Amino acid sequence: MTRLFAAAALSGALGGAALDAQTSGAAPVRTPVPFAEGEDLSYDVRFGAIKVGSGRMRVLGVESIRDRQAWHVRFTVSGGTFFYRVNDVYESWMDVVTLNSLRYVQDTDQGSRERERAFEIFPERAVYQEVAKRNRIMPSVSEPLDDGSFLFYIRTVPLEVGKTYEFNNYFKPERNPVTIRVLRRERVKVPAGTFNAIVLQPIIKTSGIFSEGGQAEIWLTDDDKRMMLQMKSRLSFGSLNLYLRSYRFSSADTVSKEDN
Repeated sequence: MTRLFAAAALSGALGGAALDAQTSGAAPVRTPVPFAEGEDLSYDVRFGAIKVGSGRMRVLGVESIRDRQAWHVRFTVSGGTFFYRVNDVYESWMDVVTLNSLRYVQDTDQGSRERERAFEIFPERAVYQEVAKRNRIMPSVSEPLDDGSFLFYIRTVPLEVGKTYEFNNYFKPERNPVTIRVLRRERVKVPAGTFNAIVLQPIIKTSGIFSEGGQAEIWLTDDDKRMMLQMKSRLSFGSLNLYLRSYRFSSADTVSKEDN
């Protein structure tokens, strides 16, 4: 476990330095990451072989959360069939030094169910608070991550094929550990082009796509960017898949669909 979380431990040490720097007025040093402001990944969403909608993963920029600089990232999925519609938005704010979650918002509209939840997460105290339940402080973990920030955090972690990694970083302790199995390497073609990929199977103790029964797999580019190329899941009502349609890595880039 020490070996697997060396990067996380270093982030924790840097986080203390960041707080000291903020107190003294100095700018904190950001942890190097494979993404940047303006990164924009667009996806086709398919139910089986039928295109039913679109998805988008964006890095919106750096914002101040409780006097800490944080990456603001957003993941949206919209579409559906005549009998079931989805319009989901997931937003995360991640400390630029530690990559810890500071704020997490879910706005989900799935079929006849609509739900909006917002969480304030306090890594320095290892607690979190649901905004709608202001009087209820819940225990968290010291290096917390939420659903959305996990997708970005895993891009920073060295991954070895055949290995299984366990992370006790999910901000709700009862959902830990989050398990990541590194299954294989393969060449994959998506609408945005053809890429070398590394294939992961994430498992979280929750319902939905990443549950133990979901059998979800994620394809990341096998390079220093580690952008998500596609995601496939097998659910009780069928297969829900995302395929990268277009991408850009920063605000200065143009959207690319060229083969690699």
